[in-house]
Formats: sequence, C-alpha cells, structure tokens
Amino acid sequence: MSTKVAVVTGSNKGIGLAIVRALCKQFQGVVYLTARDVARGQEAVASLASEGLKSTFHQLDINDLNSITVAAAYFKDKYGGVDVLVNNAGIAFKTADETPFAVQAEVTLKTNFFATRDMLTHFLPLIKPGGRVVNVSSFVGSRTLNQCSPALQQRFRSEDITEDELVGLMQQFVDKTKKGEHKAGGWPETAYGVSKTGLTTLSMILARRLSKERPNDGILLNACCPGWVRTDMAGQKAPKSPDEGAVTPVYLALLPPGATEPHGKFVSDKEVQQW
Repeated sequence: MSTKVAVVTGSNKGIGLAIVRALCKQFQGVVYLTARDVARGQEAVASLASEGLKSTFHQLDINDLNSITVAAAYFKDKYGGVDVLVNNAGIAFKTADETPFAVQAEVTLKTNFFATRDMLTHFLPLIKPGGRVVNVSSFVGSRTLNQCSPALQQRFRSEDITEDELVGLMQQFVDKTKKGEHKAGGWPETAYGVSKTGLTTLSMILARRLSKERPNDGILLNACCPGWVRTDMAGQKAPKSPDEGAVTPVYLALLPPGATEPHGKFVSDKEVQQW
C-alpha cells in the first residue's frame, strides 16, 4: 500500500490550521501543512506537535507559480501523487480598507481565483484514484451570484461554461473595475464575492471534466463554505471557531471510499446548497 497524503494550502493559521488539525486526527496518512512563510509554517507544525499531532511542512505560495510547480514535483516524486487536496489559501480586504476598489479586485482575484486555479491546473493530474479535492469558497460567492446581472448569472450557472470562458469573465471584472465600469457591466461591488463566485463555478467545471476524463477514478471535487469563522480575515465577532469552520471541508476531504456524491457541488454545513 502506498502512503496516503493530504495537502492543505494556506494552513499555518485560521481555518487552514484547523483543517490540518482535524486531518491529523482522522486521516490515515501523512498530512502536509503548507504556508508561504517557512518560519510560520514550521511554527504551526510545532504547535500541533505540542498537541500530540504529527504534520509535515512544505513551503507553498500559491501566488508563485514556481512554488506550485516545485511542490507538485515533490509530491509526484515522493508519493506518486496526492490523495486529498484542500485549497484553503485565500485573502480578503477588510470592509474599512481604503485601498482603491480596482486594486482590491486585482489582488483578491489574483489569489482567490487565478492562483487557486494554478494550483488545480498543476495538482489535479496528481490526484490519485479515489482522491478528494476541496476548494474552500464562501456563501458570499452564492450571494454575489444573485447580485450579478441575469446574463452573468446564466453563464455562471450554465452546464456548458468552459474554464476559458470563466477565466475571461473573471478578467473582465478586474478590467472593468479599473475603468469604473463593473456595475454597468452587471457586476456587484464585491471583489471577494466575485472571486468566490468564480472559485465555486470553477469547481463545478473541473468536476464535470473529471467525470468525463477520469470516469472510473472515483475522484470527488467540491467547493464549500466553512461558515463565518473567527479568524484574522473574518474578525472576532464571527460565531464559529476555526475548528467548527473546518468541519465541512474535512467532511468533504474524507468522503468514504466508493462514495459518488457530492461531486461538483457547493456544500455548507455538510449539506449541498442551491447554486
């Protein structure tokens, strides 16, 4: 039996760290905690060790394509692939942040959509049969979808939207914010929301592709909302602890062997949500 391996992006703190903690307790295999910053990542591994939990660190900055390809080559060479991938890394500007909206749009989509897509482009081919892929999205994405123009909503919900078309739409949003034309173009005033609408839609596109190209491999890929969680990103007023926020991502990461669903869905509180 080859060693099973789980990889969680952006996992030195917050929900990512809580996902690693839960996987250390429940996943039968090696759990990789990854972070941009080596010192912070190793510190997080040490903090889990003090709880009696064993995780392994690998540097991974999803905004750095070289970092992604180095990590992908490492997991391919060492383990022949990956069994569980949780794309958790993400950013959000605070509501009171005075950074111009166009800058917020570019920076937010760069990480939450484009960089996460780079991760999926390089790691999906490494997902072993029976593997699980979880993209940590947000209910803000579905709320944002409902604020888009009817034409945009139709495309985001369509079964025939392609990855290229989706990438074009995400880029269109960024470009239109620079000219102040995004509202006229049918887009709402939320960069974070649009980035997560894009990520959930991407998850659905890639799930359909997996079903078509690897029909016998039993890989399940989903997007989920962890809920409103007390983190640096969401603030201290949120009702859920990071460990509570990890419940749904971990549930999807550990869907039992032979399960056929959910796949290509948006899941919150372990329930498939309307998209």
